[in-house]
Amino acid sequence: MLTPAEAAAAIAAHVTLLPAEQVPLARCGGRVLRQPVRAERDAPPFDRVAMDGIALRHATLAAGSRRFPVAGTQAAGHPPLALPDPHACLEVMTGAVLPSGCDVVVPVEDVFREGPEAVLPPALRCEPWQHVHRRASDARAGDLLLAAGTGLRAPEIAIVASAGLAAVEVTRQPRVAVISTGDELVDPGAPILDHQVRRSNAYALATALTRRGGAQVEDAHVRDDEDAIAAAIAEALERNDFLVLSGGVSMGRFDHVPRVLGRLGVREIFHRVAQRPGKPMWFGVAPLGQPVFGLPGNPVSVLACLLRYVLPALEHAQGLPPTPVRRVALAEAVTFRPALAWLLPVELECDAEGRSWALPRPTHGSGDFNALAGTSGFIELPPGPVQLAAGATAPFHSW
Repeated sequence: MLTPAEAAAAIAAHVTLLPAEQVPLARCGGRVLRQPVRAERDAPPFDRVAMDGIALRHATLAAGSRRFPVAGTQAAGHPPLALPDPHACLEVMTGAVLPSGCDVVVPVEDVFREGPEAVLPPALRCEPWQHVHRRASDARAGDLLLAAGTGLRAPEIAIVASAGLAAVEVTRQPRVAVISTGDELVDPGAPILDHQVRRSNAYALATALTRRGGAQVEDAHVRDDEDAIAAAIAEALERNDFLVLSGGVSMGRFDHVPRVLGRLGVREIFHRVAQRPGKPMWFGVAPLGQPVFGLPGNPVSVLACLLRYVLPALEHAQGLPPTPVRRVALAEAVTFRPALAWLLPVELECDAEGRSWALPRPTHGSGDFNALAGTSGFIELPPGPVQLAAGATAPFHSW
């Protein structure tokens, strides 16, 4: 069996970059940039007033003048004014062009108005260019602002807009099919019998794939029948970039998925990972290159495998660099005996110094998804037998 690290590496080796598309900026949030973004012009494009107040010539202030006739008002978005007299001042607003002839801004709270004059306190001291955002101090025209492969969050969207781009090249959203197998599964809201269970995995998968994976998700439920499963998989592979199956990958009589995938020409890369939960996980590549994940049917296994393998694969396909794995310290000692990596759910809490501590929240088994409520993610512990003391660190994966 592969270790979790080996399984993740094998998956990454078989995931290819999705194509790019031109998208209006208003719809680019959460997407991955596929072109460089360069400064349209200097930033700021002019000496910019950084505080409401008055603008004047520093040399006049340094010479001892404290009374300045107000010669006009420079508003943001208006053409620049010129200081008509070195002994005068201009009222200025935040974001406005600094009037020519001025080289300092005095904040409005330090200014007293006496009729047509602005009066400054005798003890006030100012430096040249105080409260002025100098032209090109942030970037010069043509400077690289964002590189291809950057995720477009709110700050990056603002940068793209500032570069004057109404649309940009981004990675096409991944199209992911989620197929749940099992005669026992019943959708929420439908009548249910004592021997049946609610179909919950598909909803959890779709939520994570959409919110964290940026994917467009389609969902299907298929009974435990080889031909029905084969038909659903074949149809899903015709229009999707990824296929995620829930259930039917273990060793039972009705675990048809590996056999059906073989019938359809999906090449097995590995089956089973040395971990708990999620040991029976299957991964392969379809004839047209789509990654295919066969996840165990138990809910805790599904979510652990999704977080450890599927979401990183989606990031890779969109052109994002690997997310650095954070290590956190255990809040209490942990003992684990099986010779498998342990994906242990934890709740993070911060102490008075701001340090994060992982509180173990083990489930009662891979079907106990109720125990995951309130958890922050899971830590990955090495194969047992292992005894880790409080304070020992482990890789952390956040939901």
